Amino acid sequence: MKKTAFVSGASRGIGKAIAEALAGEGYHLALTCEKSRETLEKSAQALAKNFHVQVLTFCGDMGDPAFVFSMGKEVLASFGKIDVIVNNAGISHIGLLCDMTAEEWNRILSVNLSSCFYTVKAFVPAMISAKSGRIVNISSMWGTAGASCEAAYSASKGGVNSLTRALAKELAPSGISVNAIACGAVDTDMNAFLSSEERTALEEEIPAGRFATPEEVADTVLTLLKSPTYLTGQIVGLDGGYL
Repeated sequence: MKKTAFVSGASRGIGKAIAEALAGEGYHLALTCEKSRETLEKSAQALAKNFHVQVLTFCGDMGDPAFVFSMGKEVLASFGKIDVIVNNAGISHIGLLCDMTAEEWNRILSVNLSSCFYTVKAFVPAMISAKSGRIVNISSMWGTAGASCEAAYSASKGGVNSLTRALAKELAPSGISVNAIACGAVDTDMNAFLSSEERTALEEEIPAGRFATPEEVADTVLTLLKSPTYLTGQIVGLDGGYL
């Protein structure tokens, strides 16, 4: 049987690059997006054609447990198993904490953090039964250091890091590894709000002198998947030496 993988937030940016890298390794894929259904399906068709893998697509809110649990049942019914979970879906909010509404705060935490809990609930029982599996959470360096005017985003990614460490201890006896990648500035649409001057200033602060590419994040995911399962509970920094 071919290997199977789930990737959330896969219509563009980091998620799309991860899906392409996994397809290149022969994984059947289950991919989600929230709004860009047409873009995701076009990408899925290309992956299926180019890499001869099966690709399932789902459009919905990863912060909605009903959507995630329903999707998980369909994925397991179709594939019969799941080998890899990549929790990539994420949103950001720029602004002062005092200006945030409770709804905005809860939205950030539901998509960025609670979604990881939902996917674990949906897929991990099957992994435990198989006594194998890999979970990679896409986090951020701001989950470690905190970012001004991104308090909710930083808090959500700090939660992802702590969940990663705790879950790794819980699942290690079942042969399942859990790690996170704490990304620095990545050249995606999420950072498109930066002016050219702001981007240049940030690049000058990064020792590597540039933003990461989505493909570099995807390569790091593959590296973790090919590592021994003894490597677990780690927050791997991918920030060009920023922290």
